[in-house]
Amino acid sequence: MRILGIETSCDETGVAIYDEQKGLVANQLYSQIEMHADYGGVVPELASRDHIRKTIPLVQEALKEANLKPSDIDGITYTAGPGLVGALLVGATIARSLAYAWNVPALGVHHMEGHLLAPMLEENAPEFPFVALLISGGHTQLVKVDAVGEYELLGESIDDAAGEAFDKTGKLLGLDYPAGVAMSKLAESGTPNRFKFPRPMTDRPGLDFSFSGLKTFAANTIKANLNENGELDEQTRCDIAHAFQQAVVDTILIKCKRALEQTGYKRLVMAGGVSANKQLRADLAEMMKKLKGDVFYPRPQFCTDNGAMIAYTGFLRLKNGERTDLSVSVKPRWAMTELPSINP
Repeated sequence: MRILGIETSCDETGVAIYDEQKGLVANQLYSQIEMHADYGGVVPELASRDHIRKTIPLVQEALKEANLKPSDIDGITYTAGPGLVGALLVGATIARSLAYAWNVPALGVHHMEGHLLAPMLEENAPEFPFVALLISGGHTQLVKVDAVGEYELLGESIDDAAGEAFDKTGKLLGLDYPAGVAMSKLAESGTPNRFKFPRPMTDRPGLDFSFSGLKTFAANTIKANLNENGELDEQTRCDIAHAFQQAVVDTILIKCKRALEQTGYKRLVMAGGVSANKQLRADLAEMMKKLKGDVFYPRPQFCTDNGAMIAYTGFLRLKNGERTDLSVSVKPRWAMTELPSINP
C-alpha cells in the first residue's frame, strides 16, 4: 500500500509518499517563511495562494523521487484540520481531485494526530501507551495516548501556545519572524540566573499551561533594562532570551512530570515545531533518566509541519477502512478526542 500525503495547514507545503513495505520513500517540503517574514507573521490569504502554486509541483517531485507513477498510488491523505481554513481548503481540494482522477480513496487527516505519530517514522519508535507533549506555534497540549485514536486531553494552553510566546517575545527583542528559532540561538549566549522569570501555573494543581504572562514579564524586563539610548545591549538581550527560554522549559518539565505521575506511564513523546528546541530536549532527557523512563521525538525535519506525518497517519487510517467522501470539507477547529480509534 502506497499513500500520498499532502500538508497545507499553515505556512509549509508538504508532500510525501509512505510505502507499507519500504517506509517513507519521498518527502518534499516548501516553506513560506521568507514570504511571511516581511509581514512579521503568517498572512492567511498569501499562504493559501502559495499552496495553490506549490502543491502540484511538489506532488510531481515526490512521484519522481520515489520513482512512481500515479497508477502506483493506492490512496491520498491530506490535512483536514485544524489550521487556516483557506490553506486547508487548497490541500483538500487538490487531494480530493487527484483521488477522483486516479480512482483511489482519500482521507482527511487530523494535523495534530500527524504530529503525535511523527516519532513512529523513526527507527526507535515508541510503543503504546505514552504521554504526548504536542508543542508548536499554535498548540501546547498534554495527551494520554493508549493507542491510535485513543486519546485523552490532560491539559493545554489557556492562552498563547509555547511557540507563539517564543515568537512574540523574540519580536520584542528585535528579532525577525519567525523569532522562536533566533530566540533559542540568542539564549545560548545568555548568562544563567541574571534574570528570574516566573514559572506560570506551576504553583497550583492541574496540567494546563499559560504563557502570555511570560511575554508581559519579558516586555517589562526589557523596558527596565534599556540604556540611555533606549536600546538593549547585546548581552542583556541574550540574558533575557535565556531567562525566558528556561522559564518555558522548566514549566513544561513540571507539567510533563505531573502528567507521567498521574497516568503512571514511563514513556513521553514530544512532537511539534518547538520539540526541536535543544534546551527542551536536553532537559527532558535528563528528567526522564531520573524517572527511569524514556523520551521520544521525531528528527528535526519532522518536528515542523510536513507531508510525511500526514502520509503515515493517513496510511494507518486508510488501512483501517476509513474514507472521506467526495465532498470537500475541512475543520479549522477539530478536537483530537473526536477521532475514532483504530481496531487492533
